[in-house]
Amino acid sequence: MTTPLQALHGVTNACQLLPSVATGGQPSSAHLSAFKEAGGAIVLDLRDPMEPRPLDEASTVRSLGLEYENVPVGAGTLDDPTMERILGVLRHAGSKPVFVHCGSGNRVGGALIPFLMLDHGFEEEDAVGQAMRVGLRSAELMEWGLDYVRRHQAT
Repeated sequence: MTTPLQALHGVTNACQLLPSVATGGQPSSAHLSAFKEAGGAIVLDLRDPMEPRPLDEASTVRSLGLEYENVPVGAGTLDDPTMERILGVLRHAGSKPVFVHCGSGNRVGGALIPFLMLDHGFEEEDAVGQAMRVGLRSAELMEWGLDYVRRHQAT
């Protein structure tokens, strides 16, 4: 059987971050179909609905029988409510395979730092390293994730 990562072959910065979390840039309809066939369950789209894209992603995902969640990450949304919506989707997914994407993986990296640290026990250096591996390139997005962790870590 094809793995979610194999299904996403060709997606910019495709990465299997955790056993149930694959990440990357914008997928095509063929990638989404292959993700479904590989056991995928949820697509978490961090792009603004107004960003140009090659397909009507919400309709495509739903027509495949996958769950579609859109939590736009961008200027003006780097706040706790946005992070909590992202974490809510990931935590609710449990062991169901999730594909988290934006245009390139940059926003994905920043948004997943708290999930890695708070939910999976990663140390800061390891979480940032993984975020960079999935496409994080923005210091602002990195700081958004780290600031959230600093304010929500158990003491």
